[in-house]
Amino acid sequence: MKITYFHGVKTNDTKFSHTAYRLCTMWKLPSFLARTLTSGTSGLPLLPDMAEGHLPIHVNNVRSRLREIVGASTNWRDHVQAMQERKALHTLLAKRQEDLPPRRMKDSYLEVILPLGSQPQIREKYLNVYNSVRFGRILEDLDSLGVLICYTHTKQEAQPRSPLSIVTALVDKINLRKKVVHPDCDIKFTGNVSWVGKTSMEVKMHMLQLHDGDYCPVLDATFVMVARDPENKRPAFVNPLIPESPEEEEIFKQGEMNKLKRIDFSTASLLKMAPTAEERNIVHDIFLNTLDTRTVSFRSRVLPPNSVWMEDAKLKGLQICHPQERNIFNRIFGGFLMRKAFELGWATACSCGGSRPFIVSVDDIMFQRPVEVGSLLLLSGQVCYTEKNYIQVRVHSEVYDADTREHHTTNIFHFTFISENEVPRVVPKTYGESMLYLDGKRHFAATMKEI
Repeated sequence: MKITYFHGVKTNDTKFSHTAYRLCTMWKLPSFLARTLTSGTSGLPLLPDMAEGHLPIHVNNVRSRLREIVGASTNWRDHVQAMQERKALHTLLAKRQEDLPPRRMKDSYLEVILPLGSQPQIREKYLNVYNSVRFGRILEDLDSLGVLICYTHTKQEAQPRSPLSIVTALVDKINLRKKVVHPDCDIKFTGNVSWVGKTSMEVKMHMLQLHDGDYCPVLDATFVMVARDPENKRPAFVNPLIPESPEEEEIFKQGEMNKLKRIDFSTASLLKMAPTAEERNIVHDIFLNTLDTRTVSFRSRVLPPNSVWMEDAKLKGLQICHPQERNIFNRIFGGFLMRKAFELGWATACSCGGSRPFIVSVDDIMFQRPVEVGSLLLLSGQVCYTEKNYIQVRVHSEVYDADTREHHTTNIFHFTFISENEVPRVVPKTYGESMLYLDGKRHFAATMKEI
């Protein structure tokens, strides 16, 4: 992205009673924490009635809820029939967005609990060798929660099953506030729809961990989801979002600005536009600093001290995509792809830096095409930029079709790590590597500006 709803489970731990839970999360939070429960790092105050009347959901019940909403099969052998049955839901799609009732931000607000402290039997799944929480598992949970939040926004009471296929289009940004997530303290996820277009929705999510009776902020995440028809072939309209206060107006306006930033960043991509004059000078300086002065040849290159060639700072991996990793639409779960990409990215950063790396930020993960069950998934991790203790890693994901012998890119992942020690400078040799270097430098600069 097993447990059930809190209000459906008997427990002797009074801190999970609704009253105590509300008191802990709403009234005991210090002011700096309350500010983090909004859209990303904007510093806007938490809307006081956002959590009103919401009971927390156990984290692993999120996937069950999604299957119920969509009517997905629980057995792989029944998936074809289940998808055929969904075709009949075409008639429930809105012809225009104006035909759908508007929603408020608090209508989609959800709270999810990962009880690592109060239910230690689930820790094993989330534990890494350093006795902290596996960030890849958190990515899975965020992906599932983001989809459920969007289904909550678009829910029609008269329809037991949703005609929409809501999938993750983009992980815009995940910024971490803590280096280590403890494996024996409860975690809470909160989130809601923060911006809506015609067929897309932006979701803001936050992760907090319980310490000394208070939930402290761990990370802020922004995902973009798209709605499609029951067969996941064409765009479908979603309910408009109506801000109810100046604070919500600001959050919505920030969502619109995020959309424009994404367009600008894509337009300036090095795959479409030449590097800027400053970037061209950077590449040329690298080239000059690696020339062998003894030969005075353009082809003879020498690695500077405390550096590593870019071609030597990469790792590769292969995954066979089994039915176990499918989502509710019987494609490979996006959270699984993110987890595998992160783990390869972490290993790449570890190999380059020579010490334990910590994730700082995830940004600009574009889901370009779905991954089918049975695919051969090829992952390639590349350190593309380093600065002091920071390592910028790009993971390229593609599927290989054994019948056609063709490769198709599915995702590009960007991770920013910080290492315990200062890391070698990564040095490109070819023009293609230089473009990767500049792209990594751009992503790193954007991350530093955010944090």
